[in-house]
Order: sequence, then C-alpha cells, then structure tokens
Amino acid sequence: MSFSPIDPINAYVGADISRIGTEQRELIARQWGLDQPMTTRFFLWLQQFLQGNLGTSIIFNQSVSNVIATRFQTSLALMALAWLISGVLGITLGLVAGANAGSIIDRIIRLYAYTLASSPTFWIGLLLLSLFAVQWRLAPICCAAPIGVLLEDVTFWQRLHHLFLPALTLSLIGIASIALHTREKLIEILHSNYALFAFAQGETKMGFIIHHGLRNIALPAITLQFASLSELFGGSVLAERVFGYPGLGDATTQAAMRSDVPLLVGIVLFSALFVFTGNFLADLAYQLIDPRIRIGKSAS
Repeated sequence: MSFSPIDPINAYVGADISRIGTEQRELIARQWGLDQPMTTRFFLWLQQFLQGNLGTSIIFNQSVSNVIATRFQTSLALMALAWLISGVLGITLGLVAGANAGSIIDRIIRLYAYTLASSPTFWIGLLLLSLFAVQWRLAPICCAAPIGVLLEDVTFWQRLHHLFLPALTLSLIGIASIALHTREKLIEILHSNYALFAFAQGETKMGFIIHHGLRNIALPAITLQFASLSELFGGSVLAERVFGYPGLGDATTQAAMRSDVPLLVGIVLFSALFVFTGNFLADLAYQLIDPRIRIGKSAS
C-alpha cells in the first residue's frame, strides 16, 4: 500500500482536494502519521497492536476494531446463509450425481459445477443483478435495507429480501467444488469391496448410501466446507461491492482503494483468525461424526 500510486491524503479529502493548501496537507499528514517513513509507521503500528490497539481507520474516522465489529455483523448473515446453502445443495447435488454416474443428470450437474467453478464472483453477481433486480424486479438493486428506512424499523423480511441476491451469488459458486468432490468420493465408495459385499447381500443403492455412504462422505465434505471459508470471505469482497452491501467485504475494498492501511491490515488479521476458527471447528466436528477419531486419541 505504501508503494501504490494512491495518495492517502487525496483519498481522505476526496473531491475537495483542490481547496486544500500545503499547510493543511501537512497537518493531515501529521495527524495520521503519513509524514513518517514506511518502516517507522510499521513499528509504531506494531507497538500499538501488541497493546491490543489496531489503530484508527482513516476513511471512517473510527477505531479499526469498531469498524470491523460493525461491518462483520452485516457480513455474518450474508456469509452464514451462503455457507449453509452451498453446503446443503453441494452435498445433495454431489450425491445425486455420484449415485447416477454417467447419466444425463450427472452430466448436467457436472456441467453446472465446472461452469460456475470457473466463473468470477463479480460476473455472477452482475448477471443475477440484471436478471432479478433490473428485468424481473424481484429483488432490490442494492444495500442491506430499504433506502430511507431507519435501522430499527427494518423488518426481518426486508433484511432477508436484501440478503437474497448477494447470498445466492456466493452460494452458487461455493456449490461447485463441494458437489464435484462429493460425487467423486461417492463413486469411489460405491466401487469399494464392502459396497459390493453389501449389494451381494441384497442392499439397495439408496440404502447403502444412507447407512454407509453418508458417514464416509461426511468427513471430507466437512473439511472442504470449512476450508471454503477463505474463498467465501474473499468472494464476499466482490459480491458486496457489486450489490452495494455495507459489510466487511465492502469495507475491505474501500480500504484498499483509499489507502486506509490500518483498516486493511486489521481486516487481513481478522480474516486469518476467521479462517483459523473455521478449521478448528472442523477438527472438533470430526470427533462428533466419526467416533473412531475419539477412540484413537484415547488409545494413544
């Protein structure tokens, strides 16, 4: 950010930069520490960080911790809904494709998954926005709530209405990898020796998937689902920008475009903690799904 062509003072002042004199520029630079060398600013920030202070956001004029906490509350509903939809639909489509490998249904699901896996998030968002919001007028074109309505007066259904398109954008892309991975894993299980033994005893394919397949698929599916939190966080940056959704992703874009280094570094640290927490929860979920992991730990 220090080597970027963006002038933080110009970005801070905005359109009124032509009215700012040299002395005022120096005062603004001194106030935000922009008159110091890059290394000096870094060690000053590191000293404050070790004391639990992430600094002050230049563009929001608030503490970085407050900006992250406020924006994350808005993004949490978006990412949670998209994460849930992508997990449920991804596993379901993967099971359907794997159970009908080689059929027309399998080919359609694979075509859908490969197409969306290679599609940029912002392109999917613009496509859905033009269809649902512009042409069909089924969804709002922007924001997390109706414009002009006080936050305390916004109803649950109004929030859900504004949440629909951004969550759909993130979930459509997240479904692809989970569906393909679940499909491959199920095909592998259906061709295993114990599957052939179960079929020889009269077990149906659906019964085998329910009683044996789901448990074997669950662990890798959970691993992939929790690992997708990093992609979900990154996708929300573009999705929120497209839909004008005032979440943490939109704050990340603003911080990068307006050279707000304290806020951008704070969001990067928070995103790392967010992904780490997701992977840690996945490790805990393993022991609940597969008792053999708990038995192995107790035995060792």
